[in-house]
Amino acid sequence: MIARERWRLALRVLLAVIYFAAGVLHVAHPQPFVNIVPHWVPMPYQVVIATGICEILGAIGLLIPRSLIPWMQRFAGIMLALYAVCVFPANVNHAIHDLTVGGPGALGWAYHGPRLPFQLVIIWWCLFAGGAVDWPFKASPPPNRSP
Repeated sequence: MIARERWRLALRVLLAVIYFAAGVLHVAHPQPFVNIVPHWVPMPYQVVIATGICEILGAIGLLIPRSLIPWMQRFAGIMLALYAVCVFPANVNHAIHDLTVGGPGALGWAYHGPRLPFQLVIIWWCLFAGGAVDWPFKASPPPNRSP
């Protein structure tokens, strides 16, 4: 197995564990997540439950072997990357609320400062783990198809 694929496998498994755990938390304990949903999002409780289910399904999709469903890991990676884009407003709302209101339980700038730009890393991570991108590793050369 080449280095890129070892990295992809390790990052895919780690990402699946993280998303699965986050999904379970969203479903089992939705209120902290409901609290950070922007006010303009309708039905915040239902949205949090739905996002938790999406996280769980995405995690499972990342772990389905390519030999079983060849397109599933790539599809799951792309969908989780889109998910990371879609939840970014909640991350911003959480940061604004914590940084302006403060108080007990507020995470402060030490958390939110790195967390917001890290969302770009998470998006890349989903795409790489799912096999949608190879960057920063070199892509495999196309097979030689001599007549």
